[in-house]
Amino acid sequence: MTDSPISLTPPPEGYTDWLVELKIRIHTAQQRATLAVNRELVLLYWQIGCDILTRQAEQGWGAKVIERLAQDLRAAFPEMKGFSRANLMYMRAFAEAWPDATIVQQAVGQLPWGHNLVLLTRLKDSQQRLAYAQSAITHGWSRNVLNIHIETRLLERTGKAVTNFETRLPKPQSDLARESLKDPYRLDFLGLGREAGEREIENALVKHVTEFLLELGAGFAFVGRQVLLDVGGDEFFIDLLFYHLKLRCYIVIELKGGKFKPEHLGQLGFYLTAVDRQIKSEHDNLTIGLLLCKSKNKVVAEYALGDKTQPMGIAEYKLLQCLPADLQTSLPSIEQIERELGNDGSTTGDMLE
Repeated sequence: MTDSPISLTPPPEGYTDWLVELKIRIHTAQQRATLAVNRELVLLYWQIGCDILTRQAEQGWGAKVIERLAQDLRAAFPEMKGFSRANLMYMRAFAEAWPDATIVQQAVGQLPWGHNLVLLTRLKDSQQRLAYAQSAITHGWSRNVLNIHIETRLLERTGKAVTNFETRLPKPQSDLARESLKDPYRLDFLGLGREAGEREIENALVKHVTEFLLELGAGFAFVGRQVLLDVGGDEFFIDLLFYHLKLRCYIVIELKGGKFKPEHLGQLGFYLTAVDRQIKSEHDNLTIGLLLCKSKNKVVAEYALGDKTQPMGIAEYKLLQCLPADLQTSLPSIEQIERELGNDGSTTGDMLE
């Protein structure tokens, strides 16, 4: 028996809007179901980890019990993935890292197990782990994006630019603007040497605009480069122009190939005035300026911003990797556990996602 063909007659009034609403409700229900399953899995892993810790501490069980437990659990539940010796070690480390069940239920339990493995292997400090976990939840970071942000020390650099936002912008916009800028900006994805010039950096940034937007952070939208401003018949060009969706304002970014000088802010201020008068609409907030330079004296930068009436920030950029090489804990890497799971027949994606 076949289904009757769908009628080609127009749907009744209000049907289309109702269908859209139903699709949204179904999609939301699917997301909630997925999150609920994930929370239960993470909580189960935490409970197993707590049991292992307790029995090893109280009954003196050695490390070999984990290997035996892995064999017994896989034999009892052959359809379930994630009961390898390596993953049981992670469960133990997970329980040790988060002894408070409330944090597991309310914070890290909202993240997939693979995200929690990244936090365990890449960060040693619990407060850092929690901060990155909360940011991953807020911004919906994938595991790869979370890993990138940890490697580049995103949260440690966020809000570190020298700015005058506190006195030039109203709250809460000033706080959001300050948290939208960082210092330094990591531009080593450009593959340029330390002596690269301003135009060379600008060209590379446009070529790698996706990576640059990721480095800038959530909310930035690229408008253009070398944006023409006609002021009284004279032509001027903005290096890079962005729009920030949360701040609801344009952001002018000027690149300087050398050390910061106070006179740089005069040029930046001129561009801000021109954008406010020629591009900004009545619904947009005041344009913000960001000066990116190779180096700066923080005290000089603070002095230079002291008498400026327009909202501006000053930050450095780094063309080469400037991070400590050792971000690993004593636990095996995710790559190592993936190899082990592959060897024992488990499906990596099932456990890590």
